[in-house]
Amino acid sequence: MRPGLFSLFNRAGAWVLLLFLVTPALIAIPVSLTPKRFLSMPSDELSLRHFQNLFTSEEWLSSFFQSGVIALSTSVLATFLGTLCAIGLWRVSSKYSELVRAFLLLPLIIPQIISAMAFYRLWIPLGLLDSYPGLILAHTILAAPMVLITVSASLATFDPRLEQASKNLGASNWTTMRRVILPSIRPGVFAGALFAFILSWDEIVVTLFISKFSVYTLPRRMWNGIRENTDPTVAAAAVVLIAITIIAFVVSAILSRRNAGQSRS
Repeated sequence: MRPGLFSLFNRAGAWVLLLFLVTPALIAIPVSLTPKRFLSMPSDELSLRHFQNLFTSEEWLSSFFQSGVIALSTSVLATFLGTLCAIGLWRVSSKYSELVRAFLLLPLIIPQIISAMAFYRLWIPLGLLDSYPGLILAHTILAAPMVLITVSASLATFDPRLEQASKNLGASNWTTMRRVILPSIRPGVFAGALFAFILSWDEIVVTLFISKFSVYTLPRRMWNGIRENTDPTVAAAAVVLIAITIIAFVVSAILSRRNAGQSRS
């Protein structure tokens, strides 16, 4: 098979796989436009009543706000911790560092239901159950490995000679970190922050275990909306989540290309 034909076949397969994964989520768009009070496909007419309910209901707006606060806080903490861990493991390259890396990646391997039960048992004596700090800390533990992976991938392409040149010119470790290493791995850091935000924004299993009444995130409200009364507002909320995710990825792609262009120049 010729290289050009193989590349075309590879791209076509990637697009087919992407459509296969994304199409089920797009069903929420027509369902959110139904004029009926239960989940159904619109037949004769379309209605925005459920979007109006979504953006006028105090309960839904409160859930949007709570999820936003938790996701932003998780993104900041996970990015900070994941970046520091990635740089530390990159500096200390040994068999023990690989063991530490494998240990730090455990939250991605362990089933979420196991993590949820562990958080529940641990958070009760610490007084973190059904609280913002408890959810933010749990989501940070789950999201930090994502940052570790993306930053480590960026560090794999970083030229160590740049760090050595900076130190030879008299720069301190902090200056080298701030002016040489971090600008070079900025795309990986930003991608990790984005993945951490999305993971926290969409997380439901752990949230169901460690939040009850005081903290009511958007995924939890959507879960209850489907389980109790099949409210089509859930579909409207899903459309908003899809739109926010797409916008975040587009912004990430634009910033990554801009950073790549600046690094080449």
